[in-house]
Amino acid sequence: MVLQSIYPWVKAGHVVSLIAWMAALLYLPRLFVYHCEVARGSAESERFKVMEGRLFRLIMTPAMIATWAFGLVLAFTPGIINWHSGWWHVKLFAVVLLSALHGVMSKWRREFLEDRNVRRARFYLIANEIPTVLMVIIVVMVIVRPF
Repeated sequence: MVLQSIYPWVKAGHVVSLIAWMAALLYLPRLFVYHCEVARGSAESERFKVMEGRLFRLIMTPAMIATWAFGLVLAFTPGIINWHSGWWHVKLFAVVLLSALHGVMSKWRREFLEDRNVRRARFYLIANEIPTVLMVIIVVMVIVRPF
């Protein structure tokens, strides 16, 4: 009964943290694109390293943790999910993929930090589309609940 009484607040927290996480997931690869265009060791490269690090540590990771925490509370609130429906399996799989992408972006950030990036800007432009596709899948599963 307690979870049901705070449900709207938990849902609001989940949506807000998801928006912050998605913003960071969409912005970090864009920073990588621009980072590819500057010389290693240059002042611009060092500035990108600071921007990428702050985005990742201060926004992206806390937002991911909050999204998962609020989401788990929502999932275990009685009466919210029909566990016999298939939509939540697809949503959960997409969220796990989004979390894995978060981890991969951490690796890419570390490579830039250590001046070991070997990928071109085009790679990061394409990678930048993955969070969008996953977000669309997640939103459709939650709002439309097609199965």
